[in-house]
Amino acid sequence: MTGTSGGHAVVIGGGIGGLSTAVGLHRIGWRVTVLERAARPREAGAGISLLTNAQRALDWLGVGDAVRRRAATMTPGGEGLRAPSGRRLQRPADPEFLRERGLTLLILPRPDLHRVLREALPPGALRTGADAVQVDDLPDGAAVRYRGENGEEVVTGDLVVAADGTNSRTRRARWPESSPPVYSGHSVWRGIAEGVDGRAEPGGSTWGRGLEFGRMPLPGDRVYWFAVANTPEGARYDDDHAEVSRRFGSWHDPIPALIAATPPDRVLHHDVFELPEPLPRYVSGRVALLGDAAHAMTSDMGQGACQALEDAAVLGAALAAETDVPSALARYDEQRRPRSQAIAQASRRMGELKLNERRLELLLRNAKMRFGSPRAGQRGVAGVGDWHVPAPAGSSDPTPYGAALNRGER
Repeated sequence: MTGTSGGHAVVIGGGIGGLSTAVGLHRIGWRVTVLERAARPREAGAGISLLTNAQRALDWLGVGDAVRRRAATMTPGGEGLRAPSGRRLQRPADPEFLRERGLTLLILPRPDLHRVLREALPPGALRTGADAVQVDDLPDGAAVRYRGENGEEVVTGDLVVAADGTNSRTRRARWPESSPPVYSGHSVWRGIAEGVDGRAEPGGSTWGRGLEFGRMPLPGDRVYWFAVANTPEGARYDDDHAEVSRRFGSWHDPIPALIAATPPDRVLHHDVFELPEPLPRYVSGRVALLGDAAHAMTSDMGQGACQALEDAAVLGAALAAETDVPSALARYDEQRRPRSQAIAQASRRMGELKLNERRLELLLRNAKMRFGSPRAGQRGVAGVGDWHVPAPAGSSDPTPYGAALNRGER
Protein backbone atom coordinates (compact mmCIF):
# COMPACT_ATOMS: atom_id res chain seq x y z
CA MET A 1 0.00 0.00 0.00
CA THR A 2 1.28 3.40 -0.95
CA GLY A 3 -0.10 6.54 0.57
CA THR A 4 0.30 8.85 3.54
CA SER A 5 0.38 6.25 6.32
CA GLY A 6 2.16 7.23 9.51
CA GLY A 7 0.72 10.73 9.86
CA HIS A 8 -1.23 12.18 12.76
CA ALA A 9 -4.82 13.34 12.35
CA VAL A 10 -6.77 15.47 14.81
CA VAL A 11 -10.51 14.85 14.55
CA ILE A 12 -12.89 17.42 16.04
CA GLY A 13 -16.12 15.74 17.15
CA GLY A 14 -16.85 12.33 18.62
CA GLY A 15 -20.11 11.63 16.82
CA ILE A 16 -20.61 9.04 14.09
CA GLY A 17 -18.68 11.06 11.50
CA GLY A 18 -15.72 11.80 13.75
CA LEU A 19 -15.44 8.32 15.20
CA SER A 20 -15.74 6.58 11.84
CA THR A 21 -13.08 8.89 10.37
CA ALA A 22 -10.72 8.09 13.22
CA VAL A 23 -11.37 4.36 12.80
CA GLY A 24 -10.60 4.54 9.09
CA LEU A 25 -7.41 6.56 9.54
CA HIS A 26 -6.21 4.30 12.33
CA ARG A 27 -6.78 1.37 10.04
CA ILE A 28 -4.47 2.75 7.33
CA GLY A 29 -1.70 3.43 9.81
CA TRP A 30 -2.39 6.96 11.03
CA ARG A 31 -2.21 8.12 14.61
CA VAL A 32 -5.53 9.72 15.61
CA THR A 33 -6.69 12.07 18.34
CA VAL A 34 -10.43 12.67 18.66
CA LEU A 35 -11.56 15.76 20.57
CA GLU A 36 -15.11 15.41 21.88
CA ARG A 37 -16.69 18.33 23.70
CA ALA A 38 -19.03 16.19 25.83
CA ALA A 39 -17.70 15.01 29.18
CA ARG A 40 -18.45 11.36 28.45
CA PRO A 41 -19.13 9.18 25.40
CA ARG A 42 -22.62 9.41 23.99
CA GLU A 43 -25.04 6.76 25.23
CA ALA A 44 -28.39 8.40 24.46
CA GLY A 45 -30.39 7.99 21.28
CA ALA A 46 -33.13 5.95 19.68
CA GLY A 47 -32.53 3.99 16.46
CA ILE A 48 -30.59 4.49 13.27
CA SER A 49 -31.03 2.95 9.82
CA LEU A 50 -28.12 2.24 7.50
CA LEU A 51 -28.72 1.66 3.81
CA THR A 52 -26.31 -0.48 1.75
CA ASN A 53 -24.08 2.49 0.93
CA ALA A 54 -23.38 3.01 4.64
CA GLN A 55 -22.90 -0.73 5.15
CA ARG A 56 -20.22 -0.78 2.44
CA ALA A 57 -18.51 2.18 4.08
CA LEU A 58 -18.57 0.32 7.41
CA ASP A 59 -17.07 -2.74 5.72
CA TRP A 60 -14.25 -0.59 4.36
CA LEU A 61 -13.70 0.75 7.87
CA GLY A 62 -13.48 -2.83 9.15
CA VAL A 63 -16.50 -2.74 11.47
CA GLY A 64 -19.33 -3.91 9.20
CA ASP A 65 -19.68 -7.35 10.76
CA ALA A 66 -19.63 -5.93 14.28
CA VAL A 67 -22.51 -3.63 13.34
CA ARG A 68 -24.47 -6.46 11.68
CA ARG A 69 -24.28 -8.54 14.85
CA ARG A 70 -26.16 -5.78 16.69
CA ALA A 71 -28.68 -4.97 13.96
CA ALA A 72 -31.94 -6.12 12.46
CA THR A 73 -32.39 -6.21 8.69
CA MET A 74 -35.32 -5.04 6.58
CA THR A 75 -35.96 -4.33 2.92
CA PRO A 76 -35.86 -0.62 1.98
CA GLY A 77 -39.38 0.75 2.31
CA GLY A 78 -40.61 -2.29 4.24
CA GLU A 79 -44.21 -3.15 3.52
CA GLY A 80 -44.67 0.06 1.53
CA LEU A 81 -46.41 3.37 2.03
CA ARG A 82 -49.80 3.88 3.70
CA ALA A 83 -52.23 6.67 4.52
CA PRO A 84 -53.23 7.26 8.18
CA SER A 85 -56.35 5.12 7.63
CA GLY A 86 -54.15 2.21 6.62
CA ARG A 87 -55.03 2.43 2.93
CA ARG A 88 -52.06 1.48 0.82
CA LEU A 89 -50.50 4.31 -1.17
CA GLN A 90 -47.55 2.42 -2.60
CA ARG A 91 -46.66 -1.24 -2.90
CA PRO A 92 -43.43 -2.64 -1.48
CA ALA A 93 -40.36 -2.47 -3.69
CA ASP A 94 -39.73 -5.37 -6.05
CA PRO A 95 -37.74 -7.96 -4.03
CA GLU A 96 -35.82 -9.10 -7.11
CA PHE A 97 -34.79 -5.52 -7.91
CA LEU A 98 -33.48 -5.07 -4.37
CA ARG A 99 -31.78 -8.44 -4.37
CA GLU A 100 -29.95 -7.79 -7.65
CA ARG A 101 -28.44 -4.62 -6.22
CA GLY A 102 -27.84 -5.93 -2.70
CA LEU A 103 -30.09 -3.22 -1.22
CA THR A 104 -30.93 -3.72 2.45
CA LEU A 105 -31.36 -1.66 5.60
CA LEU A 106 -29.64 -2.38 8.90
CA ILE A 107 -31.40 -0.96 11.97
CA LEU A 108 -29.84 -0.78 15.41
CA PRO A 109 -29.87 1.49 18.45
CA ARG A 110 -27.73 4.54 17.76
CA PRO A 111 -25.68 4.09 20.98
CA ASP A 112 -24.69 0.62 19.75
CA LEU A 113 -23.17 2.09 16.59
CA HIS A 114 -21.26 4.63 18.67
CA ARG A 115 -20.00 1.81 20.87
CA VAL A 116 -18.77 -0.29 17.93
CA LEU A 117 -16.85 2.68 16.54
CA ARG A 118 -15.32 3.60 19.90
CA GLU A 119 -14.19 0.02 20.50
CA ALA A 120 -12.38 0.03 17.14
CA LEU A 121 -10.18 2.96 18.23
CA PRO A 122 -6.80 2.52 19.92
CA PRO A 123 -6.69 3.26 23.67
CA GLY A 124 -6.39 6.93 24.48
CA ALA A 125 -7.42 8.16 21.04
CA LEU A 126 -10.71 9.66 22.27
CA ARG A 127 -10.43 12.69 24.55
CA THR A 128 -13.75 13.68 26.11
CA GLY A 129 -14.40 17.04 27.72
CA ALA A 130 -12.20 18.59 25.02
CA ASP A 131 -13.85 21.62 23.45
CA ALA A 132 -12.02 22.71 20.28
CA VAL A 133 -12.09 26.49 20.00
CA GLN A 134 -9.65 27.34 17.21
CA VAL A 135 -7.79 25.77 14.29
CA ASP A 136 -4.60 27.41 13.00
CA ASP A 137 -2.58 26.54 9.91
CA LEU A 138 1.01 25.31 10.19
CA PRO A 139 3.51 24.94 7.32
CA ASP A 140 2.85 21.18 7.05
CA GLY A 141 -0.27 20.68 9.14
CA ALA A 142 -2.59 22.42 11.56
CA ALA A 143 -2.94 23.09 15.28
CA VAL A 144 -6.13 22.78 17.30
CA ARG A 145 -6.53 24.76 20.48
CA TYR A 146 -9.03 23.23 22.89
CA ARG A 147 -10.27 23.60 26.44
CA GLY A 148 -9.87 20.45 28.50
CA GLU A 149 -9.75 19.34 32.10
CA ASN A 150 -6.25 20.83 32.42
CA GLY A 151 -7.24 24.17 30.96
CA GLU A 152 -6.32 25.30 27.47
CA GLU A 153 -4.18 22.91 25.45
CA VAL A 154 -2.94 22.59 21.85
CA VAL A 155 -2.60 19.47 19.71
CA THR A 156 -0.99 19.50 16.28
CA GLY A 157 -1.44 17.17 13.33
CA ASP A 158 -0.66 16.65 9.68
CA LEU A 159 -4.40 16.87 9.09
CA VAL A 160 -7.46 18.19 10.95
CA VAL A 161 -10.89 16.73 10.25
CA ALA A 162 -13.77 18.90 11.47
CA ALA A 163 -16.73 16.62 12.17
CA ASP A 164 -18.23 19.04 14.66
CA GLY A 165 -21.81 18.92 13.49
CA THR A 166 -24.45 21.13 11.94
CA ASN A 167 -23.36 24.19 13.92
CA SER A 168 -19.68 23.58 13.18
CA ARG A 169 -17.45 26.18 14.76
CA THR A 170 -14.70 25.23 12.31
CA ARG A 171 -16.95 25.86 9.30
CA ARG A 172 -17.94 29.28 10.61
CA ALA A 173 -14.31 30.27 11.14
CA ARG A 174 -12.77 28.94 7.92
CA TRP A 175 -15.76 29.33 5.60
CA PRO A 176 -17.06 32.72 6.81
CA GLU A 177 -18.91 33.30 3.54
CA SER A 178 -21.07 30.20 4.08
CA SER A 179 -24.70 30.55 5.13
CA PRO A 180 -25.57 29.39 8.65
CA PRO A 181 -27.91 26.43 9.14
CA VAL A 182 -31.63 27.12 8.74
CA TYR A 183 -34.67 25.43 10.23
CA SER A 184 -36.22 22.95 7.83
CA GLY A 185 -39.76 23.63 9.04
CA HIS A 186 -40.24 20.30 10.75
CA SER A 187 -39.19 18.44 13.86
CA VAL A 188 -38.81 14.74 14.69
CA TRP A 189 -39.78 12.56 17.60
CA ARG A 190 -38.00 9.22 18.01
CA GLY A 191 -38.61 6.28 20.29
CA ILE A 192 -38.16 2.54 20.81
CA ALA A 193 -41.23 0.45 21.58
CA GLU A 194 -40.42 -2.35 24.02
CA GLY A 195 -42.02 -5.74 24.53
CA VAL A 196 -43.15 -6.04 20.91
CA ASP A 197 -41.85 -8.62 18.45
CA GLY A 198 -39.36 -6.81 16.24
CA ARG A 199 -39.01 -9.91 14.07
CA ALA A 200 -42.66 -9.61 13.03
CA GLU A 201 -42.35 -5.91 12.09
CA PRO A 202 -41.76 -5.49 8.33
CA GLY A 203 -41.25 -1.76 8.65
CA GLY A 204 -42.99 0.89 6.63
CA SER A 205 -44.02 4.54 6.40
CA THR A 206 -47.29 6.41 6.69
CA TRP A 207 -47.87 9.88 5.25
CA GLY A 208 -50.57 12.24 6.45
CA ARG A 209 -51.17 15.96 6.08
CA GLY A 210 -47.88 17.53 7.12
CA LEU A 211 -47.12 14.38 9.11
CA GLU A 212 -45.14 11.18 8.72
CA PHE A 213 -44.73 8.08 10.89
CA GLY A 214 -42.08 5.45 10.18
CA ARG A 215 -41.34 2.16 11.90
CA MET A 216 -38.46 -0.30 11.69
CA PRO A 217 -37.57 -3.57 13.43
CA LEU A 218 -34.81 -3.85 16.01
CA PRO A 219 -33.21 -7.01 17.38
CA GLY A 220 -35.24 -8.68 20.10
CA ASP A 221 -38.56 -7.43 21.37
CA ARG A 222 -38.19 -3.85 20.18
CA VAL A 223 -39.30 -1.62 17.29
CA TYR A 224 -37.77 1.73 16.40
CA TRP A 225 -40.15 4.47 15.27
CA PHE A 226 -39.93 8.10 14.23
CA ALA A 227 -42.65 10.73 13.84
CA VAL A 228 -42.26 13.92 11.81
CA ALA A 229 -44.44 17.05 11.87
CA ASN A 230 -44.37 20.61 10.61
CA THR A 231 -43.86 22.64 13.78
CA PRO A 232 -42.75 26.17 14.66
CA GLU A 233 -39.03 26.44 15.24
CA GLY A 234 -38.18 25.94 18.88
CA ALA A 235 -41.61 24.58 19.84
CA ARG A 236 -41.40 22.45 22.98
CA TYR A 237 -43.99 20.27 24.66
CA ASP A 238 -44.52 19.41 28.31
CA ASP A 239 -44.96 15.74 27.44
CA ASP A 240 -43.47 14.57 24.15
CA HIS A 241 -44.98 11.11 24.47
CA ALA A 242 -48.44 12.60 24.88
CA GLU A 243 -47.83 14.94 21.93
CA VAL A 244 -46.92 12.04 19.66
CA SER A 245 -49.98 10.14 20.83
CA ARG A 246 -52.19 13.19 20.18
CA ARG A 247 -50.90 13.58 16.63
CA PHE A 248 -50.57 9.91 15.61
CA GLY A 249 -52.50 7.83 18.15
CA SER A 250 -55.58 7.44 15.90
CA TRP A 251 -53.59 6.21 12.89
CA HIS A 252 -53.68 2.64 11.62
CA ASP A 253 -52.26 -0.35 13.50
CA PRO A 254 -49.65 -0.94 14.78
CA ILE A 255 -48.87 2.76 15.29
CA PRO A 256 -50.99 3.34 18.45
CA ALA A 257 -49.60 0.17 20.04
CA LEU A 258 -46.00 1.16 19.28
CA ILE A 259 -46.48 4.56 20.87
CA ALA A 260 -48.13 2.99 23.92
CA ALA A 261 -45.26 0.49 24.28
CA THR A 262 -42.63 3.24 24.38
CA PRO A 263 -41.43 4.44 27.81
CA PRO A 264 -42.64 8.06 28.01
CA ASP A 265 -39.34 9.35 29.39
CA ARG A 266 -37.40 7.96 26.41
CA VAL A 267 -39.14 9.83 23.61
CA LEU A 268 -36.66 12.20 22.00
CA HIS A 269 -37.61 15.37 20.13
CA HIS A 270 -35.51 17.79 18.12
CA ASP A 271 -35.82 20.35 15.36
CA VAL A 272 -34.25 19.56 11.99
CA PHE A 273 -31.76 22.03 10.53
CA GLU A 274 -29.94 22.02 7.20
CA LEU A 275 -27.41 24.07 5.27
CA PRO A 276 -29.38 26.23 2.81
CA GLU A 277 -26.56 26.54 0.26
CA PRO A 278 -23.93 23.98 -0.77
CA LEU A 279 -20.37 24.79 0.21
CA PRO A 280 -17.94 25.56 -2.62
CA ARG A 281 -15.38 23.20 -1.13
CA TYR A 282 -14.94 20.85 1.83
CA VAL A 283 -11.21 21.51 2.25
CA SER A 284 -9.22 24.52 3.47
CA GLY A 285 -5.48 23.95 3.67
CA ARG A 286 -4.94 20.84 5.83
CA VAL A 287 -8.47 21.08 7.28
CA ALA A 288 -11.36 18.99 5.93
CA LEU A 289 -15.05 19.24 6.79
CA LEU A 290 -16.95 15.98 7.18
CA GLY A 291 -20.51 14.86 7.93
CA ASP A 292 -23.04 17.45 9.07
CA ALA A 293 -20.31 20.08 9.27
CA ALA A 294 -19.97 19.79 5.49
CA HIS A 295 -23.48 18.93 4.30
CA ALA A 296 -26.10 19.06 7.06
CA MET A 297 -29.31 17.75 5.52
CA THR A 298 -32.86 16.93 6.53
CA SER A 299 -33.66 13.43 7.78
CA ASP A 300 -36.23 12.80 5.05
CA MET A 301 -34.09 10.22 3.25
CA GLY A 302 -32.39 8.82 6.34
CA GLN A 303 -28.98 9.66 4.86
CA GLY A 304 -27.35 12.03 7.35
CA ALA A 305 -25.26 9.42 9.16
CA CYS A 306 -24.91 7.32 6.01
CA GLN A 307 -23.26 10.21 4.17
CA ALA A 308 -20.92 10.83 7.10
CA LEU A 309 -19.85 7.18 6.92
CA GLU A 310 -19.25 7.53 3.19
CA ASP A 311 -17.16 10.64 3.88
CA ALA A 312 -15.02 8.74 6.39
CA ALA A 313 -14.37 5.82 4.05
CA VAL A 314 -13.58 8.04 1.04
CA LEU A 315 -11.19 10.19 3.08
CA GLY A 316 -9.41 7.09 4.36
CA ALA A 317 -9.20 5.61 0.87
CA ALA A 318 -7.82 8.87 -0.54
CA LEU A 319 -5.13 9.09 2.13
CA ALA A 320 -4.24 5.44 1.55
CA ALA A 321 -3.88 5.98 -2.20
CA GLU A 322 -2.15 9.38 -2.41
CA THR A 323 1.43 10.11 -1.49
CA ASP A 324 0.77 13.52 0.11
CA VAL A 325 -2.00 15.01 2.20
CA PRO A 326 -3.01 17.94 -0.07
CA SER A 327 -3.53 15.57 -3.02
CA ALA A 328 -5.58 13.22 -0.85
CA LEU A 329 -7.75 16.08 0.38
CA ALA A 330 -8.29 17.30 -3.18
CA ARG A 331 -9.42 13.80 -4.12
CA TYR A 332 -11.76 13.65 -1.09
CA ASP A 333 -13.31 17.00 -2.01
CA GLU A 334 -13.75 16.02 -5.65
CA GLN A 335 -15.37 12.68 -4.82
CA ARG A 336 -17.59 13.73 -1.94
CA ARG A 337 -19.01 17.17 -2.72
CA PRO A 338 -21.17 16.35 -5.78
CA ARG A 339 -22.76 13.24 -4.30
CA SER A 340 -23.35 14.47 -0.75
CA GLN A 341 -24.76 17.80 -1.95
CA ALA A 342 -27.05 16.10 -4.47
CA ILE A 343 -28.40 13.83 -1.73
CA ALA A 344 -28.94 16.83 0.56
CA GLN A 345 -31.01 18.51 -2.17
CA ALA A 346 -32.97 15.31 -2.82
CA SER A 347 -33.68 14.98 0.89
CA ARG A 348 -35.08 18.50 0.99
CA ARG A 349 -37.35 17.75 -1.98
CA MET A 350 -38.52 14.53 -0.35
CA GLY A 351 -39.46 16.43 2.80
CA GLU A 352 -41.47 18.92 0.76
CA LEU A 353 -43.34 16.03 -0.84
CA LYS A 354 -43.96 14.05 2.34
CA LEU A 355 -44.94 16.95 4.58
CA ASN A 356 -47.16 18.88 2.21
CA GLU A 357 -50.26 20.36 3.86
CA ARG A 358 -52.15 21.72 0.82
CA ARG A 359 -55.24 19.58 0.29
CA LEU A 360 -55.37 19.52 -3.50
CA GLU A 361 -51.66 18.76 -3.76
CA LEU A 362 -52.08 16.02 -1.16
CA LEU A 363 -54.85 14.40 -3.21
CA LEU A 364 -52.70 14.52 -6.32
CA ARG A 365 -49.68 13.19 -4.43
CA ASN A 366 -51.60 10.29 -2.97
CA ALA A 367 -53.17 9.42 -6.32
CA LYS A 368 -49.78 9.42 -7.98
CA MET A 369 -48.37 7.20 -5.26
CA ARG A 370 -51.35 4.85 -5.34
CA PHE A 371 -51.68 4.33 -9.08
CA GLY A 372 -48.18 5.06 -10.33
CA SER A 373 -45.37 2.58 -10.82
CA PRO A 374 -42.96 2.12 -7.89
CA ARG A 375 -40.05 1.95 -10.34
CA ALA A 376 -39.05 5.59 -9.95
CA GLY A 377 -38.80 5.14 -6.19
CA GLN A 378 -36.80 1.95 -6.64
CA ARG A 379 -34.37 3.70 -8.96
CA GLY A 380 -34.01 6.46 -6.39
CA VAL A 381 -33.15 3.97 -3.65
CA ALA A 382 -30.63 2.30 -5.96
CA GLY A 383 -29.06 5.65 -6.86
CA VAL A 384 -28.40 6.33 -3.19
CA GLY A 385 -27.77 2.84 -1.84
CA ASP A 386 -25.87 1.09 -4.64
CA TRP A 387 -22.61 2.91 -3.94
CA HIS A 388 -19.08 1.65 -3.38
CA VAL A 389 -15.99 3.20 -1.88
CA PRO A 390 -14.08 4.54 -4.92
CA ALA A 391 -11.17 2.36 -5.99
CA PRO A 392 -7.69 3.84 -6.41
CA ALA A 393 -6.84 4.97 -9.94
CA GLY A 394 -5.84 2.03 -12.10
CA SER A 395 -7.24 -0.55 -9.69
CA SER A 396 -10.19 -2.85 -10.22
CA ASP A 397 -10.47 -3.49 -6.49
CA PRO A 398 -12.87 -1.33 -4.43
CA THR A 399 -10.33 -0.93 -1.62
CA PRO A 400 -6.66 0.07 -1.51
CA TYR A 401 -5.78 -3.18 0.23
CA GLY A 402 -6.67 -5.85 -2.30
CA ALA A 403 -9.13 -7.32 0.21
CA ALA A 404 -12.74 -8.02 -0.67
CA LEU A 405 -14.24 -5.95 2.13
CA ASN A 406 -17.37 -4.74 0.38
CA ARG A 407 -20.42 -6.95 0.60
CA GLY A 408 -23.21 -7.39 -1.86
CA GLU A 409 -21.16 -6.59 -4.97
CA ARG A 410 -22.41 -7.87 -8.28
